[in-house]
Amino acid sequence: MLREEVKHNKKVTRLGRLEARVDSEQKALFERAAALQGRSLSTFLIASAREAAMRTIQEHEVIKLTGRDRDMFIAALLKPPKPTKKMREAAARYKKDMGL
Repeated sequence: MLREEVKHNKKVTRLGRLEARVDSEQKALFERAAALQGRSLSTFLIASAREAAMRTIQEHEVIKLTGRDRDMFIAALLKPPKPTKKMREAAARYKKDMGL
């Protein structure tokens, strides 16, 4: 069982509750890791889950480019290619459809 807590001037407000079933081997592992950090099991699990969640979100939201890709992207920003005939036609259709 995990509880999310918020501390306000030494008063703890419980905002939500999470429950997870684990086998005895996993629980022992988590308890050992928590003890090594000097944390309670709940505090350890919440912090670990938060770190994993933040890492997962960052991996999905951050675009990573190779050096070559980065250079091509910067070059295109600094000196964009001239629009082709099809691009100009698409822009004209868009403006017309949007009433611009």
